[in-house]
Amino acid sequence: MAKKKKMPTTPRPAATDGPATLKDLLSSDVLGKLKAQSDALKAEENDRKEAARKVVEDQRKAEQKRLENDFAHLLENSNQDWQKYK
Repeated sequence: MAKKKKMPTTPRPAATDGPATLKDLLSSDVLGKLKAQSDALKAEENDRKEAARKVVEDQRKAEQKRLENDFAHLLENSNQDWQKYK
């Protein structure tokens, strides 16, 4: 059998040869400001979500505490097998 000739690989054009992007057109200080603003907005969003989660958690704990002090609720949800406690 004859050996196959390997085709030489042609280097692909670099990404810089393509059209200019907005990131390339902006100066580094403007780009830095935008990144800082983006990070600040993400942190603010995380804080808001954490506060909302904490409010829901506090409401759940308050409701649970209220139900633990409600005798009717405890009686309805208790195990009715009293024989094992003798």
